[in-house]
Amino acid sequence: MDHASVLALYDRDMREGARPESPDARVERTGGVVRHVGGEGGWNGVLWSGLDPTGADADAAIAAQIGFFTGLGREFEWKLHGHDHPADLGQRLTAAGFTAEPEETLMIGETAGQLTAGEPPEGVRIVPVTDRAGVDLMVEVNERAFGRDGAWLRDLVLARLATDPDGIVAVVALAGDVPVSSARMEMIPGTRFAGLWGGGTVEEWRGRGIYRALIAHRARIAAERGYRYLQVDASDRSRPILERLGFAALSTTTPYTYVP
Repeated sequence: MDHASVLALYDRDMREGARPESPDARVERTGGVVRHVGGEGGWNGVLWSGLDPTGADADAAIAAQIGFFTGLGREFEWKLHGHDHPADLGQRLTAAGFTAEPEETLMIGETAGQLTAGEPPEGVRIVPVTDRAGVDLMVEVNERAFGRDGAWLRDLVLARLATDPDGIVAVVALAGDVPVSSARMEMIPGTRFAGLWGGGTVEEWRGRGIYRALIAHRARIAAERGYRYLQVDASDRSRPILERLGFAALSTTTPYTYVP
């Protein structure tokens, strides 16, 4: 993989050329940034910025986005990548009142290289999530795995299943009838990247290959639909697993959140 070329392609496909996540959302290109204005309960934020490397226009662009989203009465996120300009953009965001969330690593792998990443352990099966009952199982796993309220995940997956069922693949791993892991994949037509999101396993089932099996399961679906690359915003916990599977760390990503 040519890392520089793939990163440039990712920026072009998934950030500068972003599509709305739902029919009632919109993407706007203004003032040197690309922003996503979510629909009811959707995500709001800045996806990409083409700011001057010197930072000459950065503070004005930041102020403009604060003014725009505050005018809508919405909190929003500036999704900063490690290769974005200017180099001190994160410091400028903090000075303007944003709060930085934990940094993650942008990792990308060839879909074809993940088709045989692994099978779930004996007694565990991977099933598709297509209705509210399945989403509830996903949320149960997510809350146990990450120790946080999963209401946002329930709203997100239910909305995507209702408005764009072809754009999301949601799965849960069951040990018997007990949910022990879950994940989703989001796909945008016209791009070459399928995003792997939310992979989480309850503590007592970690280290048995379920995470890898969920990657392989989604990779097979992505390959069938013509996606060449898999993209993950990886935590420190998942990065070593992904590196062993051949994913490359191409940048970092840090959400900066602004609450009016």
